[in-house]
Amino acid sequence: MTLEEATQKVSKMAANNGGKVNAIINFKFDEGLIHLDDTVTPTVVSNEDKNAACTIKMSLDNFEKLMTGNLNPMMAFMAGKMKIDGDKGVAMKLASLF
Repeated sequence: MTLEEATQKVSKMAANNGGKVNAIINFKFDEGLIHLDDTVTPTVVSNEDKNAACTIKMSLDNFEKLMTGNLNPMMAFMAGKMKIDGDKGVAMKLASLF
């Protein structure tokens, strides 16, 4: 999965499930980032590096597995496959978006 494909997938999911997280989140990858602002309607998804309440760092491979249900977020965090900076409570709400 490329950054562009991941961004499109997040945009599609946000369009269907937006408003549930009600926070600003950055997903950081080696290839770039996805900025998700779920505090506005409609939810805004971009590749701009903006301030966020929570930043989640992981590989695009693991992000794809997370989005398709093939990687448990709690196990990913415990195994060091996902790092969370900022409000961890916001990260816990992400399951409602995916």
